[in-house]
Amino acid sequence: MEVRVQSLDRTFCILRTLAHEPLGLSLAEIAQVAELPRSTAFRLLAVLIQHEYVRKNSQTNLYRLGPAFIEMSSHYLNSLELKTESAPYMRELGENFGTIVFLARRQGDMMVYIDKEDKFTSLRKYSIIGQQKPLYCTSLGKALLLGLEDAEIRTLLAGNTFEHFGPNTHGDIESLLEDLAACKKRGWTRDNEEAEPGVNCVAAPIRDYRGDVISAISTSWILESRPELEPEKVASRVVKAAQEISRCMGWTGAET
Repeated sequence: MEVRVQSLDRTFCILRTLAHEPLGLSLAEIAQVAELPRSTAFRLLAVLIQHEYVRKNSQTNLYRLGPAFIEMSSHYLNSLELKTESAPYMRELGENFGTIVFLARRQGDMMVYIDKEDKFTSLRKYSIIGQQKPLYCTSLGKALLLGLEDAEIRTLLAGNTFEHFGPNTHGDIESLLEDLAACKKRGWTRDNEEAEPGVNCVAAPIRDYRGDVISAISTSWILESRPELEPEKVASRVVKAAQEISRCMGWTGAET
């Protein structure tokens, strides 16, 4: 265990060293700055190169940070920016209807909550953040699928068993794709007691500057306590909020 921890420490030392040298460093320079034997530095760099966290210029033999590290950092920064830009629109949406508002991203074949707005349970605001749910039975999950073609969705959910969580949960991929086709035409999705009995939820996709779906926003309510809420009317506000957030993320309105 100590050897593995020591290797991790040395690996992070190399990454920190390269982070301060955008033009790159040679093997000898990395070993010197990181205070490592050249053989150890070479071995760790080989692993980092394999996973694209470091790149080696074949002409200069200099090492630089690679695309995987940059991509990971950009996802983190984009997530922070998304939450910052979404906050006022989530707050406004929650105040307009007195409902709970969620923000989510897709993580593989699941959706993960990344933010929540609920003035009635502010002390538990962060209890749901990080939790995952299936894409096929949630309005957020279905909204996150709106940017994909049917073939892509089939591949993505190929390993999923369509477990029933509510009375209207989709039983198979064909039922889901039929629902998504209607959702794409109207621009929003609905969870009609699919993820949980007695609960309704509508969501809309959030796009980035490329027009790609990067997140989704939703609002949900208990049918028994809010029978006056009509999904179509709620959806118009949710779509508007999603569009405003999308514009903050660089979307111009031309979907891809």
